[in-house]
Amino acid sequence: MATGGRRRRLGWVWAGVGAVVVSAVGFTMVVKMAGERDRVLAVAHDVPGGQVLEPGDLRVVEVAAEAGVVPVAQRGAVLGRRARVPLAAGALLAPGQVGTRAGFPPKGSSQVAFAVEPGGSPPDLSLGEHVAVFSGPAATGAVAGDAEDKVPSVVTGTVTGVRAPESAGGPRVVTVLVETGAARRAVQLESPRVVVLPAEGREAP
Repeated sequence: MATGGRRRRLGWVWAGVGAVVVSAVGFTMVVKMAGERDRVLAVAHDVPGGQVLEPGDLRVVEVAAEAGVVPVAQRGAVLGRRARVPLAAGALLAPGQVGTRAGFPPKGSSQVAFAVEPGGSPPDLSLGEHVAVFSGPAATGAVAGDAEDKVPSVVTGTVTGVRAPESAGGPRVVTVLVETGAARRAVQLESPRVVVLPAEGREAP
């Protein structure tokens, strides 16, 4: 079995969508040292759910792959279609992950995009990580009379997108999947900061 230094990424399974986003770890599991190798499609970089696939989003790899992945001969059939769920860089592309419409976000969940200033999130933040988002130091000067209207300071969710800053020193956009009921609170967070929660417990610090 092939090995690599890829960081573990959480897989995505959404009920009703019928698609599984194969994680980078899953990718290494289907690569075998022995057997005939096939040319198949893999995800070149993180692709958010709902985005139309373009040639630069995919790359060709040769693996001894099990059933359930897209062969290079079907590249034309998937280009121009939408990613039904977020796709992680390095993952093998599965047929159920693309379609004419996105099956994401799942019912009861919403995506919220945060403009995070430098130092406000881990530099290696990636898709699938469970995070807590809260207001940063710049938002701590609340007026005493507003205490009753102050919203809860922490929202938790799962990272579905990370976009690099448009200019040096600028904020990067971190998109997080949260419960729909928490979306309104999430958009009110000022100077948002993002921390990765542990796999167990998942309690905000």
